[in-house]
Amino acid sequence: MMGGASGGTPPAGAGALLPSAEPVQLVGPDGQHVHDDRYPLPDGEQLLRAYGCLVAGRRINDQANALVRQGRMAVYPSSHGQEACQVAAALVLGDEDWLFPTYRDTVAVITKGVDPLQVLTLLRGDWHGGYDPHEHRVATQATPLATQLLHAVGVAHAAKLRGESTVVLAMCGDGATSEGDFHEALNFAAVFHVPVVFFIQNNEFAISVPLKNQTVAPSLAHKAIGYGMPGERVDGNDLAALLAVLGAAVNRARDGGGPSLIEAHTYRMQAHTNADDATRYRSADDVERWVPRDPILRMRTYLRALTLLGDEGERAFADKADAIATTIRKGLNTEVEVNPAELFEYVYTEKTTQLREQAQQLREELARDAAADAASVDAASDDVEHQGKGDQR
Repeated sequence: MMGGASGGTPPAGAGALLPSAEPVQLVGPDGQHVHDDRYPLPDGEQLLRAYGCLVAGRRINDQANALVRQGRMAVYPSSHGQEACQVAAALVLGDEDWLFPTYRDTVAVITKGVDPLQVLTLLRGDWHGGYDPHEHRVATQATPLATQLLHAVGVAHAAKLRGESTVVLAMCGDGATSEGDFHEALNFAAVFHVPVVFFIQNNEFAISVPLKNQTVAPSLAHKAIGYGMPGERVDGNDLAALLAVLGAAVNRARDGGGPSLIEAHTYRMQAHTNADDATRYRSADDVERWVPRDPILRMRTYLRALTLLGDEGERAFADKADAIATTIRKGLNTEVEVNPAELFEYVYTEKTTQLREQAQQLREELARDAAADAASVDAASDDVEHQGKGDQR
């Protein structure tokens, strides 16, 4: 049941809520500008900065995948091919805004300014999220689908009640739209007219389940009309279009226009995670068809054609990306000193009886192990000493 004061605004006509017939595109796969009356092309300086983030994002994905194979990370959900969505989601937000990512949105979190090593702590297999959500206004990543959407709406609602100008951008995948939490989040956001942008990265698969087995809606963006909020579709491999469409949605929310739903059409070029065998549910030809649509290749072609990007600029972006990868590699190759007692420290504000008992049990077990290890070392030393005396005899 909903509570609190409703600050709703009468919904716009149904026609105004419908997304465009085709995904918005400002730079085509061939790197050529595509005119759109509704969305102006971002300026060259903005695109150049975003392109640098794209290059860094791809390098981060490659480095993380390598570290998984080396046993330095437990799991990594790659966003290879989706980096334009990641970068745009972070860059359209201001310092006062919040980002609510999914487990696949590592590049978005790093682009928002969070330290890469802190971001990868969770995926390394640690018990905590790795970073302070309040420092950069980025919620922690988590694996449950769509739960972060409810939290995002809560933050947006609180900001509205306080009279703040905060906007919340909540990311999810196409699979999350099949969850009940998705419905609850969008319904609450629309009824209470809160400043949140729901951003779906439709990469066509919920692990192994294709989109056609999840919905028969014309598009995921069409779901918005059922909640009384506007929906929009955008080419998820077109960095320029993403910056324009998401930027417009964020500005609309900040100006009191309420929530909106943006669907980016993209593709997951690699497996769901390193534990997934994508060849069981899609062919190499399916993946190959998306190679020419690569967001980095597209933006590079566009920027070079306008002489905004040259060889020197490319090297500078590549060097910066390599520096980030080196930091990640060195940091994750450092062994972590674990403290088992931390398992019980942050479960509840006040430890329950069971937690205190379990903590005491662990302390006793560790003490016994330490005593056994010490005794073993003493016994080994005695053996060496006796052997030495025997040799002297």
